[in-house]
Amino acid sequence: MNVYAIQLSRWLLGLCWVYQGFFPKLYAIAPLERQLTATMGFTVEISDVITRVAGVSEIVFGLLLIVFYKTKIIHFLNILALLSLLLYVALMMPSLLIEAFNPITTNLTMMALSVVILVSIRPAELWPD
Repeated sequence: MNVYAIQLSRWLLGLCWVYQGFFPKLYAIAPLERQLTATMGFTVEISDVITRVAGVSEIVFGLLLIVFYKTKIIHFLNILALLSLLLYVALMMPSLLIEAFNPITTNLTMMALSVVILVSIRPAELWPD
């Protein structure tokens, strides 16, 4: 497979997670993030803490995807996480599924980037160069 396609997929996937963790969760908590955590019944303060912890986790996960992009398990975790988040939104705030840049378009695209990388990984490759 084309090494440039793999590297582009690697960086886009990782940076998407870093961006989504930093800007709408740490830099300034987006109102939509508050609404999503509010669906779990937490107070505003607890929701903010959960959102910030999620933001840090997303940044770490994005960096792990960039560094360990040849490790299959991280891509399976990525696909599982994105499917889980998509199902959560579909159940708790289904109206978001028809908004611009909605979880269907972003999550499916990010899952596809993992698939691009997964099909390029040979069984013996476990760690990045």
